[in-house]
Amino acid sequence: MSQKRSFQFGTGLFILLGFAALGFLATQTTSLANYTEGATYNVVGHFTNIGQLKLRAPVKIAGVRIGSVKAITLTPDKLDAVVTLGIDKRYVQIPDDSAAAIFTSGLLGDQYVGIQPGGSPDMLKEGDQFVLTQNAMQLEELIGKFLVGSDTPKKDAPPKPAADGADKSAADKPAPQPNK
Repeated sequence: MSQKRSFQFGTGLFILLGFAALGFLATQTTSLANYTEGATYNVVGHFTNIGQLKLRAPVKIAGVRIGSVKAITLTPDKLDAVVTLGIDKRYVQIPDDSAAAIFTSGLLGDQYVGIQPGGSPDMLKEGDQFVLTQNAMQLEELIGKFLVGSDTPKKDAPPKPAADGADKSAADKPAPQPNK
């Protein structure tokens, strides 16, 4: 009987430790962990598509978390998403011509706002807006472009001129375009 109880106790302890490990991993892989928020200042970015960006998503420069998403609203007139970013007051040296973009962590990970610093001598202040923003890249759009193949010629497209250029002079030839 004693052996059965110790087996049940060991099994229960193993299950509890498993749930604790799952809880720890869940908090470490989301944007709720690893960031203690102090005093912040707010800046705003206007985006036409924010994808799956959520409140409390990280704001990063060079991969380092410097703040979080404070609010997401919709402008009634332009129907743009207005994203308010709370940036830690320690990071006051962000130029006011910096760009904000929405990125994805990994292939299917959470989204975050990445800031690319500009070169202006003036710095962002409370209530400033990003002049340059880049929308979230949608995985569905990328797959659609890949499947349709934007570089493939259309059936009704006119044939391309001969590669030797016998009918054109060198000055009339367009510059070669790099493959995408």
